[in-house]
Amino acid sequence: MNTDQIKGAAKEVAGKVQQKTGEVFNSPEQQVKGVAKQVEGGAQKSYGNAKEDIKDATK
Repeated sequence: MNTDQIKGAAKEVAGKVQQKTGEVFNSPEQQVKGVAKQVEGGAQKSYGNAKEDIKDATK
């Protein structure tokens, strides 16, 4: 695992928490921010996965 995979996964979890908090407190703004953070985290995690795949392929 590399740092992009770890940071991406952490952002996804934080985004889910933020989205659910927005739902509980009826805050559409927080829900949208949470979803955006999840998307950002997913992209970063995918980038980390690609880096790892390239590293493994060059061994």
